[in-house]
Amino acid sequence: MTRDTLLPHGEALRRAIRWLSDERRHDAQAIDEAARRFDLTPAEEEFLLRWLREQPRKD
Repeated sequence: MTRDTLLPHGEALRRAIRWLSDERRHDAQAIDEAARRFDLTPAEEEFLLRWLREQPRKD
């Protein structure tokens, strides 16, 4: 049984994004934790990291 049969396509990524938002954490360490917690694929984790890099810095 693959992960795709357990959750609808993209559901793990949606849950990870919701968790990151609820935790109010949007850094590389939080994304790494979300990737492990929600069993994201390497491509899904890379998507989140790319999104993080594209966000304007709040200094």
